[in-house]
Amino acid sequence: MRTAYSVETVRAAERTLMARLPEGALMQRASAGLAAACAELLGRVYGARVVLLVGSGDNGGDALYAGARLARRGAGVTAVLLAPDRAHAGGLAALRRAGGTVAADGTAGTAEELIERADLVVDGVVGIGGTGGLRPDAERLAAVAGRSRAAVVAVDLPSGVEADTGEVRGAAVRADLTVTFGTYKPGLLVDPAREYAGVVRLVDIGLELAAEGELEALQHAEVARLLPVPAAESDKYRRGVVGIAAGSARYPGAAVLAVSGALRGGAGAVRYVGPAGDTVLARFPETLVSDAGPAKAGRVQAWVTGPGAGEDAATVAEVLASDVPVLLDADGLRLAERDTVRGRTAPTLMTPHAGEAAALLGVAREEVQGARLAAVRELAAAYRATVLLKGSTTLVADSAGGPVRVNPTGTSWLATAGSGDVLSGLAGSLLAAGLSALDAGSAGAYLHGLAGRFAAHGAPTGAHDIAAHIPQAWQDVCE
Repeated sequence: MRTAYSVETVRAAERTLMARLPEGALMQRASAGLAAACAELLGRVYGARVVLLVGSGDNGGDALYAGARLARRGAGVTAVLLAPDRAHAGGLAALRRAGGTVAADGTAGTAEELIERADLVVDGVVGIGGTGGLRPDAERLAAVAGRSRAAVVAVDLPSGVEADTGEVRGAAVRADLTVTFGTYKPGLLVDPAREYAGVVRLVDIGLELAAEGELEALQHAEVARLLPVPAAESDKYRRGVVGIAAGSARYPGAAVLAVSGALRGGAGAVRYVGPAGDTVLARFPETLVSDAGPAKAGRVQAWVTGPGAGEDAATVAEVLASDVPVLLDADGLRLAERDTVRGRTAPTLMTPHAGEAAALLGVAREEVQGARLAAVRELAAAYRATVLLKGSTTLVADSAGGPVRVNPTGTSWLATAGSGDVLSGLAGSLLAAGLSALDAGSAGAYLHGLAGRFAAHGAPTGAHDIAAHIPQAWQDVCE
């Protein structure tokens, strides 16, 4: 599992460690890891042209010490000091002793020319404590680096992005590689900041951190442990039955797609309730279909409601009145009363995209997209529910306020009509199989993302293809 910690937690761990180490030892560990990553990216260090963009403080010091290591291996290293009076003195002295140079003061043109000719640019402008976008002088140089042929390596975090929130409030460095120290920071795992980080490489510097962080990204091993496996005595009912109350005369396809995800999600049987029964049976004859309404459809261990529901508020309300876990998606998010969701005693898993989340919060869609971590936490608290916020980085938060889970799988090809309906059925089936709302949302998003990758394979795909590849994703995780 990848765990990300807040700036405050990282700073405290650094202080504790530095108290036990000789002065400067922690920075030497970080700079050694940074230099090794830069050398690996360059391939051939001797003769390479390296430019360091150096701000004030320890972030700039890391860049300077790493530059000194590269200079000793034969690279031509030049530091561009954005705050000459506050540059890290020890790092600057080390760079000069190793044969590195400093761009002359007041020669912006020279700095830009250096970047344009460079093989590698190291971003040591702002550390993890920075807020807001880049200042104009740094913004100009970052833009030149972005247009150049040089590879850009960020020190700990791309300058201009916010470590704790993943927000980008102004201009920021776009890195090809981010070398982060000690642990991941939330901004490296959550968009929009994640988009600026490129490939992220973690360098262990010996920090001792609590088991629980601000953000968690499950990997194959953790997801495999969550997935239900039938026992020898299992039958279809013991494995769990998921009810799908979805679709309408106008949107029968939503019902079909939700059922397609549910059938592949681990539950033993799928009950469908709604006006698209004939369409569902024509595609999936194994579905148990009822037209008597959710309350009379038969026993289920979880419900999915909302996909393609149109204006059928009565069905959504009937499902929410049940005493089993409910996944609420699409039209159901619009039709459900907040007080009804808050008052439920059984778990509720809400699965909005950014537009739906914005409507629920009463803010602009752009506000949700720019502050995804804050939005998912606010929704979970407001509705006393577990919330899966879909998007370029899918986040899952519960109302208890524990670590938010970020999904590391997926592909931009998942942005296709009906993809969310498949996810609803899949996660609902995992709910019925006995997973908690947090685990069902997390495992469902993980499998859905992998299935999207397998289905697309770098080309456009449809929701039905994504559903068809869920078994392959399941096998990949478990093997």
